Amino acid sequence: MHRILRAAAAAAAGIATAPARRHRAPSWGAATARWFSVEREAMSYDVVIVGAGPAGLAAAIRLKQLCRAADTDLSVCVLEKGAEVGAHILSGNVFEPRALDELIPKWRQEDAPIRVPVSSDKFWMLTKNKAWTLPSPFDNKGNYVISLSQLVRWMSVKAEELGVEVYPGFAASEILYDENQIVAGVATNDVGIAKDGSKRETFQPGVELRGRIILLAEGCRGSLSEKIITNHKLRESGQGQHQTYALGIKEVWEIEEGKHKPGSVVHTVGWPLDMKTYGGSFLYHLDDRQLAIGLVVALNYRNPFLSPYDEFQKFKQHPAIRTLLEGGTVLQYGARTLNEGGFQSIPNPVFPGGAIIGCSAGFLNVPKIKGSHTAMKSGMLAAEATFKALVEGSSIDLYWENLKKSWIWDELYRARNYRPAFEYGFIPGMALSAVERYIFKGKSPFTLKHGKPDHEATEMVNLHSPISYPKPDGQVSFDVPSSLYRSNTNHEHDQPPHLRLRDPAVPETVNLPQYAGPESRYCPARVYEYVSDENGDPKLHINAQNCLHCKVAPFI
Repeated sequence: MHRILRAAAAAAAGIATAPARRHRAPSWGAATARWFSVEREAMSYDVVIVGAGPAGLAAAIRLKQLCRAADTDLSVCVLEKGAEVGAHILSGNVFEPRALDELIPKWRQEDAPIRVPVSSDKFWMLTKNKAWTLPSPFDNKGNYVISLSQLVRWMSVKAEELGVEVYPGFAASEILYDENQIVAGVATNDVGIAKDGSKRETFQPGVELRGRIILLAEGCRGSLSEKIITNHKLRESGQGQHQTYALGIKEVWEIEEGKHKPGSVVHTVGWPLDMKTYGGSFLYHLDDRQLAIGLVVALNYRNPFLSPYDEFQKFKQHPAIRTLLEGGTVLQYGARTLNEGGFQSIPNPVFPGGAIIGCSAGFLNVPKIKGSHTAMKSGMLAAEATFKALVEGSSIDLYWENLKKSWIWDELYRARNYRPAFEYGFIPGMALSAVERYIFKGKSPFTLKHGKPDHEATEMVNLHSPISYPKPDGQVSFDVPSSLYRSNTNHEHDQPPHLRLRDPAVPETVNLPQYAGPESRYCPARVYEYVSDENGDPKLHINAQNCLHCKVAPFI
């Protein structure tokens, strides 16, 4: 099957392909803890890119542009786990075109799906019933409200026109090493394995994609990227501080015509979050009466009873928000973790055999709430270093060197103190942020450090009281099953669970008695719930079929 896909993609691009080689490799039957040997097809490329988001596709396009300019060629493959490019990206993004201007200068003449300029930019501080207007710090002049999923689909077409092979529907699950322990490729999942680990009639082995250089563009908390960062101690050899995260929960609505203002952008802080929890909301008016609305909650919150999903439903009941949504229809629902460590948490992105790009490395500008432009630029820088390494014989380390000379570095440096300022609480955080922006202008003589890692910040249950959330009304707020229906989540039941506990005893011996089972609340899909066993004792049950792939699971 993989050979057919590869040949078809190559034929469409008008390029020749080398015959795929085959070898035997073991495949793991996880649910039954047994090995069975299968024959996996292997394909060889000059560059393998994991992830068809803004970073991965920008890298692929830039590589092929450099090849054309030098009248040479490198084979480039992009793997995408979604069924189609953009499938795992929920619409609604305020896009800064700086990197795209560099990558495809004539994008405005090439029918790019970037058509709605920001028309207004508001910043509110919410109390329970009021919305107070504050000066907007977001600098969105010249930016656009877009569907990011449409943009990456457009970029995918541009990449394929240049000769890049793009394979949606294939999730990279394993890092491949050569005899010198240099990363030499990735392997995709075997498919057609039953829950008990046995091979079903539909079984097909995964495929190995080997490359001279591997670029990981998996997004925030990418599984392969995290393994590489840990195994090669890249955070320690980078900026040194741990990464800190947030969970973003988003819906896309179709609202009434009279309420729709294309290009209108609103960000809020304050209610419904407590004074010690960092976060905020956004409302972006796209075209076609669509509105992207969401709430971002930092995952270093103290109160174990806090539920980000329910905070989002509560937020939509605010008078200024509910009025906008009433009479509308929810089209989509989704959730995703975000990197919020910024400058202090950037790892060394280069490892033996490749590099990490985009949000896998953590280039989100937190006060801007933007990362697409920095992700794209990082992909371009990595592509330029990759080209020089493969064609001119230099080192991929050039990526790290050039990154520190780029506008990404300058931008994240200027933004470095906003997020850690809120370690002191909401009011001190707002005050310190104002001083940082309006007085020091990002050039303060000090750099604040992040507090505890997120999982250590949660306090024990005896220090907090349960939070009573209002019941969903079915009009602007909804229960989890209704939201899951809108997420188009679909997992086959007879397959090994992709979510596993490192220590199955921890939920019942630590999480439940000490923290009241926070995993049953922080997951925006209710994947984790406590149910009584035959003896009436609570046991953690994992509803893997609900998973939105938000990547919050590693925080258990």
